[in-house]
Amino acid sequence: MIDRRTRAVWALFGALALISSALVLRRPPGDRLSDLHIYYGAVRTVQDGQPLYGYVAENGGPFTYPPFAALLLQPLTLVPEPVARLIWLVLVVAAIAAIAVTAGRALTTSADRRPLLVAVAACALLLSAPAQSNLRFGQVSVFIVLLALIDATGLTPARYRGVLVGVAAAIKLTPLLFVVFFLVARRPRDAARAIGAFASCALIGALLLPSDSWAYWTGTMLQTSRIGNLASLGNQSLHGMLMRAGMAPQTLPLLWAALVALVCAVALWHARRIALAGEPGRAAVLVGCATVAASPVSWTHHQLWPVLAAMLMIAAHGRLRRVAGAALLVIMTLSLGSLLGTVSLRPGLQFLFENARSLATVAVCLTGLGVAAVHQARRTVPHRVWPRAAVTVAAAVAGFAVLPLPAGADPTFKAYSLADTANPRYFFYCRTAETCADRTTGAPVSFGTLREPTKVRVNGVVDDRVARLEFTSAPGGPPREIPIVEMFPGRRTFSFRLANIAAGRLVAYDHGGRILAVFTDSLVPPA
Repeated sequence: MIDRRTRAVWALFGALALISSALVLRRPPGDRLSDLHIYYGAVRTVQDGQPLYGYVAENGGPFTYPPFAALLLQPLTLVPEPVARLIWLVLVVAAIAAIAVTAGRALTTSADRRPLLVAVAACALLLSAPAQSNLRFGQVSVFIVLLALIDATGLTPARYRGVLVGVAAAIKLTPLLFVVFFLVARRPRDAARAIGAFASCALIGALLLPSDSWAYWTGTMLQTSRIGNLASLGNQSLHGMLMRAGMAPQTLPLLWAALVALVCAVALWHARRIALAGEPGRAAVLVGCATVAASPVSWTHHQLWPVLAAMLMIAAHGRLRRVAGAALLVIMTLSLGSLLGTVSLRPGLQFLFENARSLATVAVCLTGLGVAAVHQARRTVPHRVWPRAAVTVAAAVAGFAVLPLPAGADPTFKAYSLADTANPRYFFYCRTAETCADRTTGAPVSFGTLREPTKVRVNGVVDDRVARLEFTSAPGGPPREIPIVEMFPGRRTFSFRLANIAAGRLVAYDHGGRILAVFTDSLVPPA
């Protein structure tokens, strides 16, 4: 019998789901379930006999999953795309609720408290940034998490355990880490079934889509550039963070591989101990967090696992774990880089805010905080631990505050040319000859900034005295030349984007090479 409070919370979940879905459907057509639009168009392409990986949607997105995924998505085209959108939203909401119910066993051992905690967890999960991203883009990630969680938790019949992980990996490769988890957790039969299911699905794809399968497994799979700008702030994997830190191209692969090996090894060690202690759900969440950290690409919609880790920490015994869990939940719900970008006075702090999800996920993997080690689950944290924890956090923040970004940081930087002037997102400050004239203030350089969730855009005008513009992302970094384009006769403009402008420096030179103007400290003219 479900009590009144539980029914009320589930009613709240339903209301939140309706509001979230309505907001998604109110978005501009090109930004409404855009990934689902790619799936729909890719399936149509296959049905028309065209190459799957030659398809590019109107929004510029290609199909990036294995051929088996395209086969599973075939039923989408049985209905018009607007109807498919509605069905998909319902399925995503149902999957979010199912994830909360599945994780409920790990939240508490009390059968009386579990229904209410599951309902609260469902609401918190729905409000998190990863769940909202799955709704907004019409993503498949939520179903991958659900399949892996059900299987790794052991809710499937014993003779079929591992099959769902294999199917999930055939749709998206990252769940293959669960095969290693099955092996270290003394579940070799589950690992064998997972590998068998994965191979069977890949074989089905090869039989039905032979040329597309050959293209994917022999090349397309390794073309991560197809997925998007991996240095974007939306990619909160270790790989994305290292790219934003400005690691040299020749150093990045080896450093990334070493860190991935370390994070996965420690996470699997924690997960093995927890699973053998009888807590497979907690172990599964920790392994899921490792897939987020280790994958070359972990967009926001991939990051449901750290949200589940936060809930387990909040539900655990001990104030310290609960406070850490609450902090993790805030990080996974809000975009600290956007919210705190205007108050971060140092480049290192801005880097901390922008990469908070990546750093937090790595911390969960290395410390096991997300699963609250079983043998300590009922212990309270001694009071003397609190000062140590506070000092540790303060020292970490202070370290980032004084940390200078590497000279090559901010690989998201891009300067725009004359060919890009038709895009109003790039040239917003000077759109017409009249507005360009109005923006000319008598100063050598006039410009405006436009903040977006993962980047900042700068667009402005220069007068005839300016011969060259240079921008430096971080102290000591190499200057980048900004093209000056004549957008209209007699009207010269420029535009570029970057991850943040906290430590940027824009310099204008005259025709003799002398400095005309300098803009620093978030591109504010010096007094």
